[in-house]
Amino acid sequence: MNSELIDALNQIEKEKDISKEILLEAMENSLVAACKNHFGKADNIRVNIDRETGEVTVYAEKEIVEEVTDKVTQISEAEAILRYPKNSVGDIVHVEVTPKNFGRIAAQKAKQVVVQKIREEERKVLFNQYYGKEKDIVTGIVQRYVGNNVSINLGKVDAVLTENEQVKGERFKPTDRIKLYVLEVKDTTKGPRISVSRTHPELVKRLFEAEVTEVKDGTVEIKSISREAGSRTKMAVYSNDENVDPVGACVGLNGARVNAIVNELRGEKIDIINWSDDPAVLIENALSPAKVVSVDVDVEEKTANVVVPDYQLSLAIGKEGQNARLAARLTGYKIDIKSESQVNGNSEASESFEEE
Repeated sequence: MNSELIDALNQIEKEKDISKEILLEAMENSLVAACKNHFGKADNIRVNIDRETGEVTVYAEKEIVEEVTDKVTQISEAEAILRYPKNSVGDIVHVEVTPKNFGRIAAQKAKQVVVQKIREEERKVLFNQYYGKEKDIVTGIVQRYVGNNVSINLGKVDAVLTENEQVKGERFKPTDRIKLYVLEVKDTTKGPRISVSRTHPELVKRLFEAEVTEVKDGTVEIKSISREAGSRTKMAVYSNDENVDPVGACVGLNGARVNAIVNELRGEKIDIINWSDDPAVLIENALSPAKVVSVDVDVEEKTANVVVPDYQLSLAIGKEGQNARLAARLTGYKIDIKSESQVNGNSEASESFEEE
């Protein structure tokens, strides 16, 4: 090996962002192992690759002794006096033992190590790149269905959208571009394995962060979110600036901002309400679009009794109980809903909903 090796490593470092020093150290370690075949053991063998010229030198660490009993690990005092006059019995000296034709072996090993290290480092770079996106959203291109799962290309790596993380009824075509929430990134010998979701509530939150400047910069906070993927999401928002309407900021002019997210979620309805630290007010807001007559809250038990006008009962409950169910998840309260006639008539009939 010669300076051409150093030039090649400099080029690799520049193009692939893989440290030249890491590659050289890996080569040296690999060559030490190769020396075991020649010397019978490699415990005392050290290999050095000159960082400037690329020249390879093999050294054996040997102890200076009066009488040699192991030529591999020892050197006689008589020989040491001639070669290492400043050392004495008991000292360790580095004796050059570079085998003949070792350059050919070194070149072969260097090629193997470089190829392997490039693969390892590229895998590590990919993992770090996507690990940084964990709990965030990415844009992917649909490739194909693999059974009930969907293979998604994220650029330099593929992700798997499992059946459990797909929105029921949502179908994709190859080349469709979709937003995904990154659940987990694992490092494997074949590269990063990335799990993504279209059903996670955080997907909606991240979409608003990307679409709404006030959410991204922290002026508007998304305090709570509950979602039945593919059907409806409820989101409670709060403004840290009294001059900024949090709901209006999320909705946008003529609904432009929220509609962009609805389109990304393929028509999923999104209810945006004002957050309140008062549980009664929060629950009333959460049952929107239904009107509420009264809310009686038990903070310790985390329960609430809600009274609504007769004509609003079905709206408050929602289709198959969805509106009340999402409100319960959003607020963290078990909600009992009665109409005014049920309350005035002392009827025991009511609908109860709680966080699931």
